[in-house]
Amino acid sequence: MRNHDLVFLKHFSQVIAVLFGIMVVLILIGLYLNGRKAHEPNPIAEARTIERIQPLGGVYAGETGAAAAAAAAKAAAEAAAAGGAPYGGTLDGAVIYQNLCSACHANGAGGAPAPTAAAWAPRIAQGLDTLVKHATEGFQGAAGIMPARGGNARLTDEQVRASVEYMVNKYQ
Repeated sequence: MRNHDLVFLKHFSQVIAVLFGIMVVLILIGLYLNGRKAHEPNPIAEARTIERIQPLGGVYAGETGAAAAAAAAKAAAEAAAAGGAPYGGTLDGAVIYQNLCSACHANGAGGAPAPTAAAWAPRIAQGLDTLVKHATEGFQGAAGIMPARGGNARLTDEQVRASVEYMVNKYQ
């Protein structure tokens, strides 16, 4: 019987090796065929990627920079006029802060002041009108950058003021 067992094990090992070889060949054929197939890009995923990697602000220098800044301001104004006010045109500063401002101000991205009274005290001392001007037009200080309208060109002046007033009241 011992000889039969050895023969069986030999044949069984050969069958396993052949099946393993077939599996490897099928995997390689599948990879080859999948590589030849044209993959259509997902437009939603591409749009989200482009949105995520946009810079916080731009640098404009010299005459060409001034022209580019003017063109960007004009395009932003046209987009704001065409698209309407975001967040349903609400003037609730808490809603605007939660949906837009907190992206930077909650974690200090781009040098935004931390959500503490101590970090906001020097800014509040400048006055509400100065803070609204910086939030509306954009501002670059030693500590960081504030993009114009928080990076959303469609925000109205009233919405910017409401969100600034909300933050000032929150951190006073």
